[in-house]
Amino acid sequence: MKPPAEAQNFRHFDLKKKFRISESIIQALLFLAGILSIFTTLAIVYELGKEALLFFNIPDVTLGKFLGTTKWQPGIGQYGIWALVSATLVTSAIAMLISLPLGLASAIYLSEYASPKMRSILKPILEILAGIPTVVYGYFALLFITPILKSFLGDNIQVYNMLSAGLVMGIMILPLISSMSEDALSAVPRSLREGAYAMGATKLETSLQIVLPAALSGIGAAIIIGISRAVGETMIVAVAAGSGPNFSFNPLEAAETMTGHIARISGGDLSYNSIDYTSLFAIALMLFLVTLILNLISQWVVNKFREQYE
Repeated sequence: MKPPAEAQNFRHFDLKKKFRISESIIQALLFLAGILSIFTTLAIVYELGKEALLFFNIPDVTLGKFLGTTKWQPGIGQYGIWALVSATLVTSAIAMLISLPLGLASAIYLSEYASPKMRSILKPILEILAGIPTVVYGYFALLFITPILKSFLGDNIQVYNMLSAGLVMGIMILPLISSMSEDALSAVPRSLREGAYAMGATKLETSLQIVLPAALSGIGAAIIIGISRAVGETMIVAVAAGSGPNFSFNPLEAAETMTGHIARISGGDLSYNSIDYTSLFAIALMLFLVTLILNLISQWVVNKFREQYE
């Protein structure tokens, strides 16, 4: 016997009401998560700015010396941040020159060419690289990559150098870019591939001219995250790149990045409000700004390419 129509309507209304309540709770939790992320970012910027301001309040420190000179020795009155920024940019550029083409190539192979069995074998092996501690990568660069480079370049390359650190950073970032790019390529609808094949396109033409542009937003996100990962890497550059500020764009020379300098200086006993202590926050703020600028540039480039394909 069917329940009365009034009972059915009441049950339907009750389920609909519960659904609305649960939907509102989920929406509120997601909103709080977004607000928390924004609040965390603002809190980080506030703390960095507050502590960095103590550094710039020192009578001998000026913004002109900070941004206009290339010697960094705060203890003797040299405050040129470019000695650290240059090494950060060089190692990050080398890392992206390695990880970007290899990561995209491996992602295209895994998405478009590899069989399901081969993909199930190769992708976990590739992602093992992401689980290796960065200090291991650092000693790998110092004890394995550097001797190989010295066998080719001889005394032209120093024992501690930016080239080996950048190369190994690229290897470390490779699985990140490859995995995210492969996910973006796999998400492209099958109908686009079949339409290209129906027009007589080869698999390579379809991969490069149809699938790759369609997945450009996901690939762009992978590139941006890869750049941020390279700029913020610490242990590899601390072990293999050198431990002395050096304004140089020659990758064969030793130099110290911003993250490497922070790791080296903060490892000692620093008294609060000393010039070395406050200088760390000035470097961290500069690191934040460099990462932000590089991300904005990457986003602009990705949007430009996306407009060309649309």
